[in-house]
Amino acid sequence: MGRIGNYAAIFVGSLLAAAVLASAQAADPAFQSWLEELWPQAQALGVSRATFDAATRGLEPDLTLPDLDLPGRQAPPRGQAEFVQTPADYIKEANIAYLAEQGKKLAAEHSRTLSAIEQQYGVPGNVLLAIWGRETAFGGYRLPKNAITVLATQGYYGRRKDFFRQELLYALKMLEEGHVKLADMRSSWGGAMGLTQFLPSEFYKYAVDFDGDGKKDIWRSVPDALASAAQQLVGKGWQRGTRWAYEVRAPQGVDCTIGVPEVTRPLGEWLKQGFVLAYGRKPAAAELNEPASLLLPEGTYGPAFLTLKNYYVIKEYNFSDLYVLFVGHLSERISDPRRFETPWSKNTQLRTAQVETMQRTLTKLGLYKDKIDGKAGMLTRAALGAYQKANQLKVDCWPTAAVLDDMQKRAAKN
Repeated sequence: MGRIGNYAAIFVGSLLAAAVLASAQAADPAFQSWLEELWPQAQALGVSRATFDAATRGLEPDLTLPDLDLPGRQAPPRGQAEFVQTPADYIKEANIAYLAEQGKKLAAEHSRTLSAIEQQYGVPGNVLLAIWGRETAFGGYRLPKNAITVLATQGYYGRRKDFFRQELLYALKMLEEGHVKLADMRSSWGGAMGLTQFLPSEFYKYAVDFDGDGKKDIWRSVPDALASAAQQLVGKGWQRGTRWAYEVRAPQGVDCTIGVPEVTRPLGEWLKQGFVLAYGRKPAAAELNEPASLLLPEGTYGPAFLTLKNYYVIKEYNFSDLYVLFVGHLSERISDPRRFETPWSKNTQLRTAQVETMQRTLTKLGLYKDKIDGKAGMLTRAALGAYQKANQLKVDCWPTAAVLDDMQKRAAKN
């Protein structure tokens, strides 16, 4: 889902660059033809010609969007903020504290609604408030894009054309059925809409009329938006009565290469092996037998976490570990003022191109088998740790210029 990210980091550029992009955005006849070719598919979904024409008439692609496949053109940076910032950058204490204070007020204001949602779906109100806070600052953030423009642009020029073409068709269906007016169909760069950021297909799977007014209004109705988010989490496997994760103190000399989802042990086993829950927290008895995996967002630096299934359910909402950590921590801070017990380090993040180089080297060495995407995720960090082990380097599972330099020197000798 989701997915508003740090727009300033993605879209802010010089006036000259903006002018170049604007001139590059001249009408593309092939794009217009592609739009018209969608009409039979839209009609099959029940969209009228009047609705289709009103939504697509004069529509021009937005070439400032990330993740476009534009041969020969310099495109804006790919990806969302959660993929290019360090944990300390993304999970800023000032932001968490501000949203937590707002969340406390909203928890009191909507207490009856949140209790009713939790009773029905099993998702704690604070988790839903945290998603709302992260996605749209509790509705205070105006989504910057027109959803139809975004979905059409991504459907024609994007790297996931089939996916976004289908989302565009569902968006047209939403207009036809009167769920939202075209002028109010604002979205993120990825086409997600509403207070808690739903893609059109997710709207049709999970949207709920929780306030009983006959409309599924994820744009203005807090009960509808939060209940819809709860139903989506349940649809992705949310477990009632189980936390998302526990911050822990890892034992001295922990092997950071096991910090991947594939290595799971019952939570109780991790605790027997020397992992200590932060702030002396006590797990529920039922949680001790729940499978958990180790998450080390900064390798051996910064906080460590034992993640339960609900961690990965939130990650289905937005596929980013930092997003889940932000939402999970914010959900706790709404009722608990304590920060992470272990602070984030002052480590910096390598540039995307440097991480891609590292991933290619690790792939050639047979240590890494995932995407070359320039993102220092769990699998990249674990593979890096394996490289450090094999070459008698300090094993910290954190990509640095020094380790990249070591890789390049060794590669040059071979």
